[in-house]
Amino acid sequence: MENTQKTKIAIIGCGGINRWAHMPAYKEMKDLVEIVAVCDIKPEKAEIIAKELGIEKIYTDYKEMLDTEKPDAVDLCVPNYLHSIMAVYALEHGMHVFSEKPDAVSVEEVLKMKAAAEKSGKVLMVMRNNRYRPTAVFAKKYIADGKMGEIYAARCGWQRRRGIPGKGGWFTTKAQSGGGPLIDLGVHMIDLAIWLMGNPVPVAVTGCTYSKFANLGDITDSMHSMFGEVNKNGVFDVEDLAMGFIKFDNGACMQIEFSWASNIGKERNFVELRGTKAGCEIASDNGLHIFTEEYGKTVNYDPLVNDEKGVPQHEANLRHFVDVLQKGVTPDFVPQQGVNMIKILEAIYKSAATGKEVIL
Repeated sequence: MENTQKTKIAIIGCGGINRWAHMPAYKEMKDLVEIVAVCDIKPEKAEIIAKELGIEKIYTDYKEMLDTEKPDAVDLCVPNYLHSIMAVYALEHGMHVFSEKPDAVSVEEVLKMKAAAEKSGKVLMVMRNNRYRPTAVFAKKYIADGKMGEIYAARCGWQRRRGIPGKGGWFTTKAQSGGGPLIDLGVHMIDLAIWLMGNPVPVAVTGCTYSKFANLGDITDSMHSMFGEVNKNGVFDVEDLAMGFIKFDNGACMQIEFSWASNIGKERNFVELRGTKAGCEIASDNGLHIFTEEYGKTVNYDPLVNDEKGVPQHEANLRHFVDVLQKGVTPDFVPQQGVNMIKILEAIYKSAATGKEVIL
C-alpha cells in the first residue's frame, strides 16, 4: 500500500557532500520528506544546513538526535569509518538508513550493516548515484533488450591529474577513510560497470596501489578536491593510484584504474563494456557511444543523451529511496551488492600488499 505521509528524515553530517548533493535534493523533495533535524560535531556546519532547509533542531550528538526525534529514516553524510557504526545504531533502533558511499571500510563492518538490516527488517541503501545518469539508464535498457549480447569484459576508472581531496584530513587518513581513490572513486565506476553487466559475483582480484604524490605540492585542477578539510600537519597514509583486475563467477572480467593524482592528460571517469553483439562506452568527457555491426559494416551509435539534463543523479537516488519506503517499489540496491563491493576493494588492497591474487 502506498504511504502518502511525508517520510521524516534526520541527517547526520553537514559537510561538502551534504551541502552539494543531499541538501539541494531535499529542497526539491519537500512534498515527500520532512527533515526533522540535522547533526554535526561542528554546530556551525549544522546551522548552515538547518537554515537552508528551514528547520530548527540541531544536534552535535547523533544518538541524542535519533533517540529524541525518532525519525523514520536517517541519511548519513559522514566520514567512511562512521557509516557502519551509525547505520547499525539506527537500524537497531527501528530506522531506515540511507548512507553515502562507500558502504563501509571493511568486509567485517559491511557485514554488520547487512545483518542489522536483515534483523530489523528496515531498508538499508547506499548511494549509487551513477546508476541514475541518463546515459547509464539508456545503456541499461539497451543491454536488457539483448542488443549487446553476452557482456564478457569491462574496463572502468576515474582518473585525476591533480585532485587530492582534503589532504591531511580524514580522506587521506586510512583509519577514517579505509583507503584512497580506490575506495573513494572506485565504488562509483566499479558499481556502475557491475550493475550494467547484470551484477555478476566477484570471485578473484589482483591489484597494485601506489602513493607518489603525498609529499608534493598542493596543485589541483579538480573541483572534486574541494571535498574534505585540508590539514597541513595531518596524515597521508593511503594510495593516490590503484589499478586492478577482477574476475567474476560467470567468466567475465574487468580492468580498473583510480587515481587522485597521476600524470595523465585530464580528469575523466568512464565505463567500457565488451559484448558479443555490441560494445559501449560511458565517459564523463565523451557521453555515451555504442559500437556494433549493421549490414556487414561496423557502426557507431551516438545516442543523444545528456547527463547534465534531467533530475540530478543524487536527487534521483534519494527519490528512489523514498519511493521504496512510501510506495514499496523494489530497491535497485540491496545490501549484498555492498558486501560484494567491499570484498573487491579490500581484496585489491590485500593483493597490492602481498603481490598475489586474492580469491574471494
